[in-house]
Amino acid sequence: MARRRQIYEGKAKILYEGPEPGTLIQYFKDDATAFNAQKKGTINGKGVLNNRISEHIFTLLGNIGVPTHFIRRLNMREQLIRQVEIVPIEVIVRNVAAGSLSKRLGIEEGTQLPRTILEYCFKDDALGDPMISDEHIAAFGWASQEEMHDIADLAIRVNDFLSGLFGAVGIRLVDFKLEFGRVWDNDYSRIILADEISPDGCRLWDMVTNEKLDKDRFRRDLGGEVEAYQEVARRLGLLPEGGETAVLDMAEHRERRGK
Repeated sequence: MARRRQIYEGKAKILYEGPEPGTLIQYFKDDATAFNAQKKGTINGKGVLNNRISEHIFTLLGNIGVPTHFIRRLNMREQLIRQVEIVPIEVIVRNVAAGSLSKRLGIEEGTQLPRTILEYCFKDDALGDPMISDEHIAAFGWASQEEMHDIADLAIRVNDFLSGLFGAVGIRLVDFKLEFGRVWDNDYSRIILADEISPDGCRLWDMVTNEKLDKDRFRRDLGGEVEAYQEVARRLGLLPEGGETAVLDMAEHRERRGK
């Protein structure tokens, strides 16, 4: 597909103008960032793996009635998505204490929470995506009360589904990030799931060993980032046994040929 006009570039993805009105092409990069982009690096092949994992999860969510922006995967690094008006709120869904929650509240990492917790952050890299409350959201008009009800309901539905999906392949869903967008029909809008769901935005631990299979390996200088992402894809049935290297080599070859 011919490259189209670039609309936006983020830390992990680039959005291009889509082939039809109301669509975009989402390109997955190998760039890796942490701590609000204070730490930067590259995880070779990450974009290919995240594209495939996110496609798989969004397709399954669509099959159970969760509305998403995903239309179809185009190639190894790109997918066609619906253009949405992004709600400027990141939703953090927490099942197990980890990361910033453990630091803020002094709860030992790995502690099962008594209930699933939803946290909200204001999407602004310059401010470090600060945590906000429902009061902030209502006061500044970032989302209506009805929209926040829809967002919370969808977040819990996604969490229930993903906990089962990952649990079935021996992975503990510790926490994850979601983003939502509005799609408009004349004067009316509705909330749908946007962005991506991949090891970039999820904490995924092996149920037996607690080995981290996500971007924490990059954040904490643990190494083995590609292998961890590959392991998630393999357990989800998206990579053949021993076929990871071939898949990534093929992606690299195609990119070089396209330059």
